[in-house]
Amino acid sequence: MSEKCCCCGGSRNEQFKELQPVLDKYAKVPGSLITILQKTQDIYGYLSIDAINHISEATGIKPAKIYGVATFYAQFRLQPIGKNLIMLCQGTACHVNGSEMIEEAVCEYLGIQDGETTEDGIFTLNNVACLGCCSLAPVMMIQSADGDETYGNLTKDKVVQILAEIKERA
Repeated sequence: MSEKCCCCGGSRNEQFKELQPVLDKYAKVPGSLITILQKTQDIYGYLSIDAINHISEATGIKPAKIYGVATFYAQFRLQPIGKNLIMLCQGTACHVNGSEMIEEAVCEYLGIQDGETTEDGIFTLNNVACLGCCSLAPVMMIQSADGDETYGNLTKDKVVQILAEIKERA
């Protein structure tokens, strides 16, 4: 396979130099593919096709198998996400306390659906099974470069206010 990277014109080794220590440590360790994928996503934010191919070259695992693992587990993303990842809880406590109404408000305000990213790249919405904050239901967590922030006892107005404040700071 060519050393040239199709997306940036640079060499694949240059593009994935941050990943190299991970591959040096885990590439030849049986059963370490999930660890490699987790660390790759931690570094780049998602698993690109180029990253999957690079991991394939380093490990000898076929790209199709790597892609199969990446698509099987919900923790992996194959597309870039926004600067702020909204994880909206849809667990039982949140559901009975109005999480559907909160999702509707988020979708309406941002103009996106579950799994989508706003055109400006500021927000990505992901519905999740449970955040473990049942006493705060309905609840959402927003991950950003500044860390994770949890917001509870949400109402439609409150969620719009939170998103507007984050958008203003972006």
